Amino acid sequence: MPTIHEAAVAGTFYPGQPQQLADNVNALLDAVPTREFIAQPKAIVVPHAGYVYSGPTAATAYASLVRNAADVRRVVLLGPVHRVPVRGLALPGVDAFTTPLGAIELDRAAIADLAGLPQVVASPAAHQLEHSLEVQLPFLQTMLDDFTLIPLAVGEVSIEQVAKVLEKLWGGPETLIVISSDLSHFLSYQQAQLIDRDTVEAMLALRPLTSFEQACGATPVNGLLHAARRHHLLPELLDLCNSGDTAGDKQRVVGYAVIAFYESASASSEDQTH
Repeated sequence: MPTIHEAAVAGTFYPGQPQQLADNVNALLDAVPTREFIAQPKAIVVPHAGYVYSGPTAATAYASLVRNAADVRRVVLLGPVHRVPVRGLALPGVDAFTTPLGAIELDRAAIADLAGLPQVVASPAAHQLEHSLEVQLPFLQTMLDDFTLIPLAVGEVSIEQVAKVLEKLWGGPETLIVISSDLSHFLSYQQAQLIDRDTVEAMLALRPLTSFEQACGATPVNGLLHAARRHHLLPELLDLCNSGDTAGDKQRVVGYAVIAFYESASASSEDQTH
C-alpha cells in the first residue's frame, strides 16, 4: 500500500474544502496583473504564510509559469523546518502528498538518486506539521498539468550541501525548483521595508544571506544562490511586500518576496524577440 502524507494545515493556512480552495487559488492567480515575463523560470523563491497574508505575492510566482507550465513534469521543493529540528535535508519517507485538490506522487527514482548523499535524511516528523512546503502545493496543482514532487524540509546543513542536492536534481526544463521562504519577521512596517529591500538586493546580486533574520529560509535560499551562480541564472524581482500590505497589523509584519531565476540562454533568446 502506498504511504501518504496527509495535509496538515488545510483549513488554517488555506481553505480546507476542495471547491473553496480551488476558487481561492484561481482568484489569487486571476488577480495578478498581466505582464511579460523574461522566460520560463528555472527556480522561484516564494513566501509561505497563510494565503490571506502571502497568497497574492505567492500567486505572482506561479503566474510566471503560465507560458510553459506544460513543460514542467517535476518539482523540487525546499523549505525550512519550523516545528521539528532536523540535521540535513529531510525527505518525508512517503509515496505521495495530498491536499484537498488531490494527491501528488513523489519522484521515487530521483529520491533514490539522493540515497548516496549523507546530508539527505528521512524524517517523517519534520514534515508532519510543516507548512512551508504544503502551502505551495495547491498553487502547483492548479498551474501544472501532471508532475511529481521531491519535497525536502531543510534544517541544519551547509550551503554547499544544499547546492549539491540541487545539482543532483537540476535536470532540464522539465524540472522546476521552488524555494519556500518568508523574509523578515515581526518588525514594524518601515523597518521591514528597509531590511527586506536590502535582503532582496543581496539575492538579486546572488550574494548569500547572512542571517535567519533576513529570511527564515536563508539556508535553502543560499543553496539556490550558490547553484544560480554556477549556472549563470538571471534573477528578477517579481513582487515585494509584507503582511502590513495585505491583511496584517503594520506594527508587526512579515516580509514576502518573489524572485524568479532564469536560464541565461533562455533569457538571451527571449530578449532578442522584443
